[in-house]
Amino acid sequence: MKTIDELLADGVTGKRVFVRADLNVPLAGDTITDDGRIRAVLPTIAKLAEAGARVIVASHLGRPKGAPDPAFSLAPAAKRLGELLGADVAFATDTVGSSATETVAALADGQVAVIENLRFNAGETSKDDAERGAFADQLAELADVYVGDGFGAVHRKHASVVDLPARLPHAAGYLIATEVGVLKKLTAEVKRPYVVVLGGAKVSDKLAVIDQLLGKADRILIGGGMAYTFLYAKGHEVGISLLQKDQVDVVKEYMARAEKLGVELVLPVDILASADFPDLKGKAPAEFITVDADKIPADKEGLDIGPKTRELYASKIADAETVFWNGPLGVFEHPDYAGGTRAVAQALVDSSAFTVVGGGDSAAAVRTLGFDENAFGHISTGGGASLEYLEGKTLPGLAALEV
Repeated sequence: MKTIDELLADGVTGKRVFVRADLNVPLAGDTITDDGRIRAVLPTIAKLAEAGARVIVASHLGRPKGAPDPAFSLAPAAKRLGELLGADVAFATDTVGSSATETVAALADGQVAVIENLRFNAGETSKDDAERGAFADQLAELADVYVGDGFGAVHRKHASVVDLPARLPHAAGYLIATEVGVLKKLTAEVKRPYVVVLGGAKVSDKLAVIDQLLGKADRILIGGGMAYTFLYAKGHEVGISLLQKDQVDVVKEYMARAEKLGVELVLPVDILASADFPDLKGKAPAEFITVDADKIPADKEGLDIGPKTRELYASKIADAETVFWNGPLGVFEHPDYAGGTRAVAQALVDSSAFTVVGGGDSAAAVRTLGFDENAFGHISTGGGASLEYLEGKTLPGLAALEV
């Protein structure tokens, strides 16, 4: 995989460099609520601009239906990028139309432009190779060189991720190089004890990674909505908690394998339970009870791990040499149910281990709860991509950069 430093050594002054970034930031209207993904790609963009490249930044945002949708415009991201760079950033109101062509043509050496959401064109996400290829051909006309730095999208077989680098000289940006280096430390170069913390809503989203980690991790701590399927599989009442009954047999098999392999699979011992899901907009005070994990009332749902579990999980993290965390431990968006997620984040901060926060909601939780990002070994920008890498899958976007 060619690095951006090798690309810079070859010289990029005056060249049009297409940077496939991940600017898929959360928005409240036109307001960016977490700019972490924009800041993550800054080193690549800034270095190219400093070297005299004419930088064209492209990304997806959300899931528009292959046509322009103002709700998913990259305009707020382009504005924020300019603020962080401390320089004007031009914005094209289309992807491969007249605005993009004119905006790129107007760039001088060292200047940066953002083109509109790639997913406004159906060719970006098409499963038809010819349709994706046709869109990639149009994108290729905008540039001389391709730099892949959108780690959050490398597990997608999309035109700008897979087909475009096949049409241009290409290299990996700093973010992708960093992410891959970190993931190697979680797979091929692991320091032990290796502790994995998995949360989030659905156990089905994590089964494949659990399957792989059962042969690699020393301890797996389970929380979030997915925990209730594990508790149910142990024969416990889970009330109206989130439950995937169709996954119970698989979970039972995984628990049996963990015991056979000597992997410590740790489940919550107490739960915050309520009859009502919390108000996440007004954030009115929640009414809940704390119960043992095997005694959740039939009319209540679990919404966070309890205080005993928080202490237990912190103790299981304390002596680790490597920790990977993906998924919140409760409904962290509400302050009354953020305690479990906060406790795990604090345990990572207090640990001397190499700690990795696996993107997505986990990364958002760290920032929302006010933790210093520098207190963690690494905060990934791609939750889905990280998980698929740990599952042992080939990521199309990485494979495209290695050709």
